[in-house]
Amino acid sequence: MAALEEEFTLSSVVLGAGPDGLLGVEHSDKTDQFLVTDSGRTVILYKLSDQKTLGSWSVKQGQIITCPAVCNFQTGEYIVVHDNKVLRIWNSEDVNLDKVFKATLSAEVYRIHSIQGTEPLVLFKEGAVRGLEALLAEPQQKIETVISNEEVIKMYCMFLIIFFHGNYFAYVQTFHSRVLSKYTLLLGQEEKVVIQSFTASVDRKFISLMSLSSDGCIHETLIPIRPTDPEKNQRVVRSLLLKAVVSGNARNGVALTVLDQDHVAVLGSPLPASKECISIWNIKFQTLQISKELPQGTSGQLWYYGENLFMLHGKFLTVIPYKCEVSSLAGALGKLKHSQDPGTHVTPHFVNWETSQGCGLGCQNSEQSRRIVSLVIEIEISLILLFQKDSEKHIEVELRKFLAMKQTPDFHAIIGDIVTGLLERCKAEPSFCPRNCLIQLIQTHVLSYSLCPGLMEVALQKTDVQLLQLCLQQFPDIPESVTCACLKLFLSIGDDCLQETDVNMESVSDYSGTAQDEKMEEQTKILQNGFNPKEDNCSNCDQELNEKPQDTTKETISCPVIPKRAALLNAILHSAYSETFLLPHLKDIPAQHITLFLQYLYFLYLKCSENATMTLPGIHPPTLNQIMDWICLLLDANFTVVVMIPEAKRLLINLYKFVKSQISVYSELNKIEVSFRELQKLNQEKNNRGLYSIEVLELF
Repeated sequence: MAALEEEFTLSSVVLGAGPDGLLGVEHSDKTDQFLVTDSGRTVILYKLSDQKTLGSWSVKQGQIITCPAVCNFQTGEYIVVHDNKVLRIWNSEDVNLDKVFKATLSAEVYRIHSIQGTEPLVLFKEGAVRGLEALLAEPQQKIETVISNEEVIKMYCMFLIIFFHGNYFAYVQTFHSRVLSKYTLLLGQEEKVVIQSFTASVDRKFISLMSLSSDGCIHETLIPIRPTDPEKNQRVVRSLLLKAVVSGNARNGVALTVLDQDHVAVLGSPLPASKECISIWNIKFQTLQISKELPQGTSGQLWYYGENLFMLHGKFLTVIPYKCEVSSLAGALGKLKHSQDPGTHVTPHFVNWETSQGCGLGCQNSEQSRRIVSLVIEIEISLILLFQKDSEKHIEVELRKFLAMKQTPDFHAIIGDIVTGLLERCKAEPSFCPRNCLIQLIQTHVLSYSLCPGLMEVALQKTDVQLLQLCLQQFPDIPESVTCACLKLFLSIGDDCLQETDVNMESVSDYSGTAQDEKMEEQTKILQNGFNPKEDNCSNCDQELNEKPQDTTKETISCPVIPKRAALLNAILHSAYSETFLLPHLKDIPAQHITLFLQYLYFLYLKCSENATMTLPGIHPPTLNQIMDWICLLLDANFTVVVMIPEAKRLLINLYKFVKSQISVYSELNKIEVSFRELQKLNQEKNNRGLYSIEVLELF
């Protein structure tokens, strides 16, 4: 299964791209930074996660950039070529390209190719390749001619450089070898078609060269990395991979790129009268996985890095994050449910399996593949029919039998389909609620929120806190909005309802009892990690607390929630989140519930203070960092509301005193650290000691 997420533009300002669109998008030496080169005078450095511009450089008026800027991963510098022969090198601190390093070359440059772990390579328009260091040592060196004047370079690929010209010949040269091999691409019966786009991937033995033709079909050509006879012009045959992926009438806005061994991305119009789309195809199962309309049109350019697709949509550089899961039959047929944008469509598009022979899809294992496919389909059909009519008890028995069997190759996909089938019946029949089956399925540890987003929605509607707790413990990809919806429910549900609910209590120890009260009371007489609730650190705000120290101590050490609610709140504390997306949803929680949650978090901190390791008892309890992070999140989101609630006054005062005492403790620790450094120096100076010695060290 594949998914296209919500698109965004890297800049709200229209890029100064010429009629040919952008020259290129290249990765920088930082994880989420990219160099964007337009077809005019400008290179822009973007940070993808923040969608911000980090730098912009332009050549002088009258000059034009002719080669996309790249990053030298060995030095962190940037390289660009303008006016075909002038090479510039600069770093992020430079402002004016006219004042950076300049080298004028003897021949025109086509592209600069740069990857991790090796120096950049310069590809000239006449087909020769040079390493950057050798070229800079002698910029005016003679560049040999590899291809004829009639030949035009169509593309180059990662670990090898590939050239094409009108009759579709390919020249392959490895980075570390001067051996040049020539191949003739035989088009077969489709000699009249025009190849519109190329893409390639490399393994240990072959280059898999894919081409998108004017008839809308994708063909694959396997080119050996080590040719049997490098001196001869060798012939390679194209084989049909996918049919009718774009309209045969499309002339512009068509592009193709390989995403992984099972998926390709295609840019183009699927039908003659339709708008342009970005689509992801599964080449293993010959199906269209997902597509997204691009109503403003494109320039026919497509780049991808990591899990992001880059394209020029209208006149804006658009980024569309994507996901491609491990290829499975259920996913390829569009049976796995995923959260999608309204503009995306999942459409299973079937191809005649008999025509895929010789397409490089592992046909030698076709018999084994057919047996596996038959097994998967048989299991899925029988289980789906079972869900439609049988009772909950019978379904539970059959499901237990299935889970006891040896796992099939598509086990995780089948589990996803089973959950989907159960949830669909739940929505159709409100009285049908197979919670025991759902609990068993969650405990298989193969589900995720993206595989069955409706599961937590149903659990929230039915106020099934046990099911929600299991999901929070098992699912790594729960959206922040759903996490906050669970938090609202956990804080608002009544104690009577919770007492009747079966909740996993592993993360909660016994938070009540006389022994713990006495222990906590004894510790408050000294310091709890630098914090004493009875200590008068602010004369004005603590006057009320100092009048009744006994009541304060009891309130501080008693848990504000019952153990089962504490177990549910601990599941929230363990959940993954992004602060940026979580804060807006926290503002929607009622103030009294925020106050209750803050009181519980403050109580957990005091429990951590009971021992030197600053940890809570129990199995997999919340950590101190999680407790402190959530206190900060809640105050950031709701401070202006909480500060107006009388019930929260004492809690805020305690938090204030706690922060103030922590600052004091850390200040004293810093002073002690200086003394210890001096002691360490004295220790190092006195290496010659006898068997026995007495030393007196004075600290001032």
